[in-house]
Amino acid sequence: MKSLPRIPRSSSLALIGVLLSALVAPVAFGAAAAAKPPTARLLEKFRAGPMAGVEDLIFAARKVNDTDGHWYANIGYYAHDPNRKAWREGAKLYRWSIATGQFTTVLDDPRGGIRDPQLHYDGRKILFSYRPGGTEQYHLYEINLDGSGLRQLTNGAYDDFEPTYLPDGGIAFVSTRCKRWVNCWLTQVAILHRCDGDGGNVRPISSNNEQDNTPWPLADGRLLYTRWEYVDRSQVDYHHLWAANPDGTNQTNWFGNLHPKIVMIDAKPIPGSDKIIASFSPGHGQREHAGTVTIVDPNAGPDTPASARPITKSNQYRDPWAFSEEAFMAALGPAVVLLDAGGAQQEICKLPAEDIAAGLWLHEPRPLQARPRERRIPERINLATAQGTLVLHDIYDGRNMAGVKRGEIKQLLVLESLPMPIHFTGGMDPLSYGGTFTLERIVGTVPVEPDGSAYFEAPALRSLILVALDEKELSVKRMQSFFTVQPGETTSCLGCHEQRTKSPPPSNRRALATTRRASRIQPVAGVPDVMDFPRDVQPILDALCVKCHGYEATPDGGPRAGRLLLTGDHGPMFSHSYYMLTIARLFSDGRNQAKSNYAPRTLGSSASRLLQLVDGSHYGAKATPAQARTLRLWIECGAPYPGTYAALGTGMIGGYAENRPVDTDVDWPQAKAAAAVIGTRCISCHNEATRVLPRTLADERGLSFWRPDPNDPRLNTSRHIVFNLSRPEKSLILLAPLARGAGGWGLCGPGAAEAAPRDGVFATTDDPDYQKLLALCAAGQARLDQIKRFDMPGFQPRPDWVREMQRYGVLPSTRTASAPIDPYAVEKTYWESLWYQPRRLDEKERLTAAQP
Repeated sequence: MKSLPRIPRSSSLALIGVLLSALVAPVAFGAAAAAKPPTARLLEKFRAGPMAGVEDLIFAARKVNDTDGHWYANIGYYAHDPNRKAWREGAKLYRWSIATGQFTTVLDDPRGGIRDPQLHYDGRKILFSYRPGGTEQYHLYEINLDGSGLRQLTNGAYDDFEPTYLPDGGIAFVSTRCKRWVNCWLTQVAILHRCDGDGGNVRPISSNNEQDNTPWPLADGRLLYTRWEYVDRSQVDYHHLWAANPDGTNQTNWFGNLHPKIVMIDAKPIPGSDKIIASFSPGHGQREHAGTVTIVDPNAGPDTPASARPITKSNQYRDPWAFSEEAFMAALGPAVVLLDAGGAQQEICKLPAEDIAAGLWLHEPRPLQARPRERRIPERINLATAQGTLVLHDIYDGRNMAGVKRGEIKQLLVLESLPMPIHFTGGMDPLSYGGTFTLERIVGTVPVEPDGSAYFEAPALRSLILVALDEKELSVKRMQSFFTVQPGETTSCLGCHEQRTKSPPPSNRRALATTRRASRIQPVAGVPDVMDFPRDVQPILDALCVKCHGYEATPDGGPRAGRLLLTGDHGPMFSHSYYMLTIARLFSDGRNQAKSNYAPRTLGSSASRLLQLVDGSHYGAKATPAQARTLRLWIECGAPYPGTYAALGTGMIGGYAENRPVDTDVDWPQAKAAAAVIGTRCISCHNEATRVLPRTLADERGLSFWRPDPNDPRLNTSRHIVFNLSRPEKSLILLAPLARGAGGWGLCGPGAAEAAPRDGVFATTDDPDYQKLLALCAAGQARLDQIKRFDMPGFQPRPDWVREMQRYGVLPSTRTASAPIDPYAVEKTYWESLWYQPRRLDEKERLTAAQP
């Protein structure tokens, strides 16, 4: 099986935050248990106590994805190649006797996949995920303990897995029926769903754009699960524990959402306590959820790192189970081990030698015993409506709100984080340059009352983000997470970034917003709901900025306006204006950083200097109200470059524009000649001690994130700005060394390193070396004209994007390959196809909905 395609250097640099984060010490979750030697007495001790009555274990044995270490890369196929699967063939479901050590095969499928077994409450049947050999998808199945009565519960063209029985008789699980892909990888997303006990009435209870994982009921009846999200913050750091009612209502952070650099997964309750046991998989997680077995006590709230105490030193344990606060079980490679709270360990079971030789791992060990049902929480939904409601009690009562005066916040901007139909790399390009991975839709605004309260209807099962706005409609505070309401749900929060350990202060006054009907979200007039930089922002820059911040020379022949270029010319991946606005930090977004809960007015429009530069104070550049609104909302939406996911994997030179690595000798023969010119004519100034010039269109030279200093005479030498693929002769790699008398900028040449006047490296454009550099730039233009960018006439999305839109039923399967596509219209249809549609209730559901 061939390996994954090489992620190109440009995309790898987009992950620079990951590399930098490795240099930052992670939050210490409690104190690690001291290493202790294994003991042979744990089984005897546990069977005399919390394991009394446990005679057998059940577990799965299966092969794992040996080429991809992501914890979620074990279902479906890869974006670039449907024939490349994230699963492997070969699995068994075992029952193992503790007393005799005998293995009983409940189910064996040499070409299939078996995972996630769970015993029914009565201990008589097993619920699990099964992909029969020769098929593509995992679905939910039940089977009797002796292997009889195999029964399929769910079906369809999507994967259903990680199921758990619910106390109301239903089943919760995660599924790729949500029709979206990981925003930073080549695999599909699965989110929380539920169904009846017979597999009927499947429906989503989450709207997450990223993975939900390993749901399991707590003793109080809520579902505990892992939620991965990155709304305007790091893509690899926030995958923590959340809880929700089994009907999907009351979704709330359970533990850890403010503390990055850990995947908290496979969490289950510890009997007789409020605590849970979980795998804390380090960093961005490890293959098959491997991590440190960790006890979490929630009683100090979700934000107290000391509440999490690891009991193992190694981070290679999987699928932990708790018998009590002192007795645990986990998978370790091909074995089952027992653990006590102090870290002592005993191996009690190991897969047969032939299974180990075949590459099978042991997964999901569970005790074969009956257990009591958890508390049943009444449903709070009404499936006949497409709305829910949110009550915000006091927006000023929150964390990190210092300096915000009462009455300052006038309204809430409601944004929607939009699902991604497919993705091709580990980076965000070209959606942004080191910033957002996700498009955000402008839903509208709702009022905030003088007492800080708000009350409004919200569309059900959509990932919504709130931004608090002042009287000038500038951001005061913004969410870096999302909330979801279920159909018919009424939910509430105390304030902005509420403190989960705090209840509302006593008051005789009713929140003003609740004295009226719930507000309806009011659309913002005069702006598109999904922003697109070339279409919506560049015309404003052309009108207000390009006259000074263009390529035309000053009267003395030099470059204009501090070398901040704001033209819409294409670079290898972005427009020059988009790239320059980003590296000059003229807008404030979350970036790809492991940082949350910013201080007021430090994120978004209030902190973006671009808006100040067009208020009339900067050389008379004054935006109209409509222009200012567009700029402001573009920033609040995460400042994306394209307004369509169809741009992913296309129109990039040096990016993932083709499903193969770039071969410079074959693809760019002009690059050799240009590199030789740089090595002879430029290297004396542009070397490792100063600024290194890119030698090809795909060469970052490590300078992509360098912020240019307007007082620094040296050029920003990133490939994103030195190559102009719209007007090759305007490329900075040509203008900077060309003499002013020949139409260049004369920034390079004799005296460039001293205070003496510069006169250019190339006296005229006839210089053969100048022509070699021009040939490289012209070749880049020709290549871009061939492959097309999303804002160019004749652009077509990748075939993979089309394939998925056909799979989702958005595009017809009979479409011809040459038929034109409007990706903006197609994606609007795609997003709307995911919106919750109210349905007619049966008699049982009507009675439930009528209950107070």
